[in-house]
Amino acid sequence: MEMLSWGDAGWGDELVRAAFTTLLVALAAFGLGLVIGSGAAALRLSGFAPFRWLVEGYTTFIRGIPELLVLYLLFFGGNQAAMAVASVFGHTGYIELDAFTIGAIAIGIVSGAYSTEVIRGAILAVPRGEIEAAKACGMSSWLLFRRIMVPQVARFALPGLGNVWQLTLKDTALISITGLVEIMRQAQIASGSTQQPFTFYVCAAILYLLLTSLSNFGFGRAESWANRGVRRAA
Repeated sequence: MEMLSWGDAGWGDELVRAAFTTLLVALAAFGLGLVIGSGAAALRLSGFAPFRWLVEGYTTFIRGIPELLVLYLLFFGGNQAAMAVASVFGHTGYIELDAFTIGAIAIGIVSGAYSTEVIRGAILAVPRGEIEAAKACGMSSWLLFRRIMVPQVARFALPGLGNVWQLTLKDTALISITGLVEIMRQAQIASGSTQQPFTFYVCAAILYLLLTSLSNFGFGRAESWANRGVRRAA
């Protein structure tokens, strides 16, 4: 237990800080994935065929290759891509993305591909009769979106988005290759320093289980809130 103590004598505080970093990366990636997924789902359901083909290509490509490969592609090509975009706006200097940014963007791109399908399915699950009834009552498009679409889509999407969040949280283990000190990277450093790999990898597993358990509880409460007032089948 001395190896897990707080302070210079142990690795407890380092592991907790690493868990905090893991959570920050996961939140940033999941938020980016929601933004990508919402926009991509809207394009996928649009009547413009090139938009649908573009989104289908994105989701097929990202879901068809390993997440680690996505991270490698961004890790080795992200700086060049950022400089290419910046050059369009007249910036000619060197741009280097830090490990946190690369990890959050890479995992966010993966999360966005899965979120796209979850949100698209949730939109399609909204009963058309409710939309037609809202229009018949004279609701404006914005009011219909706010009072009908958002609550209903949230109710149908939350279970799937909960799974996407869990995948995103676990995918943060991949960014240890970039040098960012998250849970897995800190476990590797500690095990190499103490020659006690089993102890620290068990600690890493416990930290991930703690984060996922808290996440399950949070999404469960969110689902209960989203389903308030919904009549249950007898």
